[in-house]
Amino acid sequence: DVPVTVRHVWRSFPSSLRWLLVSDVFIRTCDALVDVFLVLYALNVVGIGAPRFGTLIAIQAMTTILVQIPASHMAARAGKKPFVTATFVAFALFPLAVVLAPSFAWLVAAFVVGGLREVGEPARKALIVDFASPAMRGRVVGLYYLCRSVAIAPAAFVGGLLWAVRPALPFYIATAIGLVGVAAFVATVNE
Repeated sequence: DVPVTVRHVWRSFPSSLRWLLVSDVFIRTCDALVDVFLVLYALNVVGIGAPRFGTLIAIQAMTTILVQIPASHMAARAGKKPFVTATFVAFALFPLAVVLAPSFAWLVAAFVVGGLREVGEPARKALIVDFASPAMRGRVVGLYYLCRSVAIAPAAFVGGLLWAVRPALPFYIATAIGLVGVAAFVATVNE
């Protein structure tokens, strides 16, 4: 019985899975750059109160609940890539929608976009499993998430540095990074 090392597991990643991981790292970096600063931006820059921010989180969660189950059923029939693409586009546009929002009403629209980030998450997870060889599936999924987590770990710190320069800056940079992730996914990953 030959021991399975991380190198063996990595070598089992097909090209599409590696590109999905690269795209996902860009998308999650986009998210992590601004995640902890969303509340600060809404309260301190836009000027809403904490209860209204709680309402925004509820709107985001309700949007996710309303779209995720129907989207997962449609993805099973129509294909996963369009739904993963939609998720990645929503991830990329959410920071931009927030930074361009001048009022609570506009933040509501932005947080609907935030809720749409989950529309293709079941499809993305299914792609990871589909790309993994059956004999190494658990290890592949574990290594995928380990690589992604390690790669995005510095993002919040970088977001803080950007925030110190100008509060809107991490949101614009996040959008640019997210759009790179969208482009990489669309250009390289096939079901």
